[in-house]
Amino acid sequence: MLDINIPGCKSLKVEKIVFDLNGTLACDGELIAGVKEGINRLAEEFELYVLTADTLGNAENLLKDLNIELVIIEGNDGSKFKADFVEKLGRKRVIAVGNGNNDAQMLKNAELGIAVIGPEGTARGALMGAELISREINDVFDLISNPERIRATLRK
Repeated sequence: MLDINIPGCKSLKVEKIVFDLNGTLACDGELIAGVKEGINRLAEEFELYVLTADTLGNAENLLKDLNIELVIIEGNDGSKFKADFVEKLGRKRVIAVGNGNNDAQMLKNAELGIAVIGPEGTARGALMGAELISREINDVFDLISNPERIRATLRK
């Protein structure tokens, strides 16, 4: 669990993290180096979820060694599905991490939305929906593991 007060901003009491898959944890159908270790480290303190339409049909295989729950997006509106999923989990207890346009509302709905600028780039919508922007996924793992970094970035 992440429990910190951010001066002039808010207090975070977060116990769940929702990740997008393609462009966030994976690129071109392969996990980004360091993701397995980062996810399994966070799984010791948080409930973790990956939301994906599984366009490439390999999500289950990619995530088989990770302590994370795979959720396949139902229907044609991935953006709404992701945003609603965060709401169902209890948005005040959720960090959301993504990079695409279909992640924008999820990032905005979560108590802390983190946009990732990874090898696939980042959609402007995701940047606008996020409170914090990170240059790559391994930096996100480090931010969450070292919450003073989050406090330093977001305090007013």
